[in-house]
Amino acid sequence: MELILKYFPDLTETQIQQFEALDGLYKDWNSKINVISRKDIDELYLRHVLHSLGIAKVMKFAPGSSILDVGTGGGFPGVPLAILFPECQFHLVDSINKKLKVINAVTEAIGLTNVKTTHSRVEAIDETFDFIVSRAVTAMPEFTTWVKGKIAKIQKNELKNGILYLKGGDLTEELKPYKAVKAYLLSDYFEEEFFVTKKVIHLPLKFKV
Repeated sequence: MELILKYFPDLTETQIQQFEALDGLYKDWNSKINVISRKDIDELYLRHVLHSLGIAKVMKFAPGSSILDVGTGGGFPGVPLAILFPECQFHLVDSINKKLKVINAVTEAIGLTNVKTTHSRVEAIDETFDFIVSRAVTAMPEFTTWVKGKIAKIQKNELKNGILYLKGGDLTEELKPYKAVKAYLLSDYFEEEFFVTKKVIHLPLKFKV
């Protein structure tokens, strides 16, 4: 938890309590349903919570923004972002229902009311959002086909509506088809070694009728 306060010192008392509660809740649920690898659960705040919040270093979502989290797994990056941005709405989607059961239990336990979950493939979601977030569920060309037509027309934020994608490694080839893409290095914001190769990729997507 000290790690979160190190980089986000202005949290409210409620947000601090919500972030603090994640450790016990995820460890308890992970013993019943394996949503986070055994190796990672002991480093929950570094590898999952702070990594998710890397998006917040790049984009401070305006109140009223809507965000879709695709392939959310155990609720990352959606749950930490929903705690940080209580005035935004988060829709978390995954094709594995047992993972959503964990998210629903965690969000209820910490009193998080701005999270909705859906057991579905993302292609079946018939809504539009200001941003679509995810943690490296597939290569960007495939991901863009999954989320086609799901970007809202009206701009509320500094960055153009589109995808904010957490991914690591050399992405030169993967991102070559996109002219407007920008990669933000998480090592510019976080000093821990874990973030050396990690990035937030912003790909603006046009609204399509």
